[in-house]
Amino acid sequence: MAWVALGVSQLVAGIGRPQGSPVAAVGSAAIDNTPPAVKNFAISAFGSHDKTALIIGILVVLAVFSAAIGIAAMRNLRNGYIGLAIFAVIGLAAALTRPNAALVDVLPTLIGALVGAYALRLLVRAAGGQARRGAVPPGTGQVAAPRTARTRGATPPPDFTVPTDPALAGSPDPAPPTAGQAAEQPRPVSRARSGPPTTDDQRPAPWQPGRRSFLTAGVVALAAGGVGTLGGRTLSERSSVSTALANIRFPKAAHPVPPLPSGVDLGIKGLSSFMTPNSSFYRVDTALLVPQVAPQSWQLRIHGMVEREITINFHELLKRPLIEDYITLCCVSNPVAGPYIGNAKWLGASLASLLREARPRAGAEQLLCTSVDGFTSGTPLATVLDGRDALLAVAMNGAPLPVAHGFPARMVTPGLYGYVSATKWVTDIKVTTFRGELAYWAQRGWSQQGPIKTESRIDVPGGPVSAGRTQVAGVAWAQHKGIDAVHVRVDHGPWQQARLAAVPGIDTWRQWVWDWDAARGTHLIEARATDATGYTQTPVQQPPEPNGASGYPSVSVSVS
Repeated sequence: MAWVALGVSQLVAGIGRPQGSPVAAVGSAAIDNTPPAVKNFAISAFGSHDKTALIIGILVVLAVFSAAIGIAAMRNLRNGYIGLAIFAVIGLAAALTRPNAALVDVLPTLIGALVGAYALRLLVRAAGGQARRGAVPPGTGQVAAPRTARTRGATPPPDFTVPTDPALAGSPDPAPPTAGQAAEQPRPVSRARSGPPTTDDQRPAPWQPGRRSFLTAGVVALAAGGVGTLGGRTLSERSSVSTALANIRFPKAAHPVPPLPSGVDLGIKGLSSFMTPNSSFYRVDTALLVPQVAPQSWQLRIHGMVEREITINFHELLKRPLIEDYITLCCVSNPVAGPYIGNAKWLGASLASLLREARPRAGAEQLLCTSVDGFTSGTPLATVLDGRDALLAVAMNGAPLPVAHGFPARMVTPGLYGYVSATKWVTDIKVTTFRGELAYWAQRGWSQQGPIKTESRIDVPGGPVSAGRTQVAGVAWAQHKGIDAVHVRVDHGPWQQARLAAVPGIDTWRQWVWDWDAARGTHLIEARATDATGYTQTPVQQPPEPNGASGYPSVSVSVS
């Protein structure tokens, strides 16, 4: 029943608005109301699969709830309908409270619930639920006598049955026998076609449908739910978006990035490459369903504390001078030495140029940036306008933005954690103040401004090594400041300076390596980075919230 309802709702959502799916709506509501500590646990436990884990959890709860509804419906179908209605109300409430909710978002849940109710009724009937007590199996040819005799004379004996012979069905009641005839009257004979006489103690069992009919109904329900779910998912992946990704062509950059200098990649096995492929670039966001935005329908509005409101579409965005730059992005949820960081070559239009055309008013200090799915981030206006390459990016590593990374356009701002600088699927920028507006994560206790901390990570060695000369290597980052040095120490001994790879600028991470004469035993290796301002990475261990993790990265290495 629940599987059928879910499949139908997914199909309807795919035809209309995917965000109307009850699973997506409930899951998004769960993400929005998750405390930061729980969010950090989910990311640390499940990594980039945290949304998959959430969906699986929702489906497990749904399965348990569905089983309870089925058990209740077998006893009383009305109870099953009440349980299904509760499920529908939850889905409707979640859909209607999304930031970009529309009335049409109620249709997937409503239609799914109605079809689910019909499927519940069919399944209960197929399973024999609520069978009429005392019903006679078809084909027995007899009907049990009523408990209270309404004929004249003595109460019929317990084994008396009403004849079903058509010739006797309409006969009038016979005259009562005289006293002398009473002994000669034969006992009424049952005219049942087969079987022994039926008594109150041998009443026929209620008729139950065959196992085959229930299995058939169950298989049909499973198939219907599966077809609906797959169909809805296919429809959600808009063909217009897929076609646009395959056919889009970008003009040449007005400001192309110079070729990478030699030596940016040390070529050490196990060391993170200088360029992170699109397929392995980290993804952390609140979108349970990846928004499918066709470029022909995309537009960006800049408004608020500005002298001139601006609205620009995708075609107009591509006609602006495009800038290329290598920029490393990092998530604020990244733990010390964590994986939520990557480096790419981005192509996009200057966000600062657009904002200057809008002419921000005095006192403006924040860009409240809104995604097509309702997520908001607050970007410091001064940071965007200070000369760094803050972009409305349209391409990544020489290819159109992947849908999961913000196609058709996203923000990329060097030097700030992603939650305040890198809104994907951006469609609205409101120029405002930090006091006047709180963005999504600021409402949940995170800092309103998120400059990236100077950090480092040890990638190599990743396991046991042999005694002798071995390499310790990793990456360090301090976006828009630059890395000047990395030091390594073993077992809390003296710090040793590592060798740095080349970099194209101050907005990317930097590889480093140190040659270690490893002795047998188990050793603790730590690293620290120093940026171009002279600040050295702190050893103080802090969790990600509210403004990013800190502390030395360390690995324990067994040497044999």
